[in-house]
Amino acid sequence: MSLQETADRLDRVLGPLRRVLGRYIRRTGEVTDVSESQVELLRALPEHGTIGPRLVAERMRVAPSTVSNLVKGLAKAGLVERVSNPDDFRAVGLSLTPASREILDRYNQLSSTALARALQQLSAREQQALQRALPVLEKLVAVLEAENGA
Repeated sequence: MSLQETADRLDRVLGPLRRVLGRYIRRTGEVTDVSESQVELLRALPEHGTIGPRLVAERMRVAPSTVSNLVKGLAKAGLVERVSNPDDFRAVGLSLTPASREILDRYNQLSSTALARALQQLSAREQQALQRALPVLEKLVAVLEAENGA
């Protein structure tokens, strides 16, 4: 298999994996307050501190207007806080709220549980292959982030 074929297959697997996990989480009824796009935005924010909307857009690889629209809904729901920069009143930082941290924790817990249950359906050899691939996937993310200046 060529590198391009590998890239194509990986690209075709990652999106559906995220979507099926999102559907599973929605079906549990435990995290219904936020859309998958909003969860992605929350994940792009630092655990503590603030980050500018433009950097969030770069991390998410979406247009700044998309971030703006997502932030409006999240801020209205009390899940994102807009923080003014004391040095530049035109600049705004975004931060998580306690409520959004709880939602992210629950979302991640449900996602992890779903993956663990699915992994049990794989053979021992398949589980080991996936475990061996994780460091490579983590490095792939780091390479892509470095290339994109994230």
